[in-house]
Amino acid sequence: MSDNWDSEIIEALMSLDEDSLMKKVESALSRGISPLEILRKAITKGMQIVGEKYETGEFFLMHLMVIGESVKNVMDKLLLPALQKEGVKESNSEGTIVIGTVEGDIHDIGKNIVASMLLTAGFKVIDLGKDVNCDVFIQKALEYNADIIGVSALLSTTMIGQRKLIEELKKRNIRDKFKILIGGAPTSPAWAEEIGADGYAKDAVEAVKIAKQLLKKR
Repeated sequence: MSDNWDSEIIEALMSLDEDSLMKKVESALSRGISPLEILRKAITKGMQIVGEKYETGEFFLMHLMVIGESVKNVMDKLLLPALQKEGVKESNSEGTIVIGTVEGDIHDIGKNIVASMLLTAGFKVIDLGKDVNCDVFIQKALEYNADIIGVSALLSTTMIGQRKLIEELKKRNIRDKFKILIGGAPTSPAWAEEIGADGYAKDAVEAVKIAKQLLKKR
C-alpha cells in the first residue's frame, strides 16, 4: 500500500469489492495507522462521496446496499476490534442513545458507523434503523429512558424530519427530557441551531465527542 492509503481504501469501497476493501484496511492497520484515522479519512469520507453519487443519480439503491454491507463487515471484523484493542472502549458508565435515520430516508450506512462508534465508546445504543418516523423515535426514547436521540439524514429532502421530531417533542412537552444530536451529509451547525437541536456531528468520531459533551450538560 502506498502513502495514499486513504485514497486506496476509498477506491476499494467505491468498486463494490468487499475483499479488496478488507485487504486495504488490513494493510493500513498493519502499517500502524490508527483505526480512528482510517475511519475519519477513508471510511467516513468515502461514505460522503457515496451519498453525493446517490443524489446525483450515479449510484442507486443497489450500490448503497452492497457498500453498506461491506462497511458493516469492515467495522465488525477489523475496525471495532482494533478500536477496542487501542483502549477506545470505556466503562459502561456512558449514557443511552436512541439512533435512527429519519422518515423517508433509506440511507443507514453513515448512521451504522456512528452507532458502532458510540457502542465502542461505552454507550448503550438502541439502533432503530432507517425510515423511522417521529412516533417511533419518541416511543423508543421513552421506553429506554434515553439520554440522547440521534437523528440522521442523508438527503436534503428528508432533513426536515429532524425539525419535525423536535417540534413533536415540544408539542408533547417532553423536549427537555432528551438531548437531540443530528448529523448527515446535508446538515450543518447552522441547521442544528435553526431547528433547535442540542448538537451536530460531521462524522462518527465527532458524534462520540459531542454525545459525551451533551451528557455532561444533563
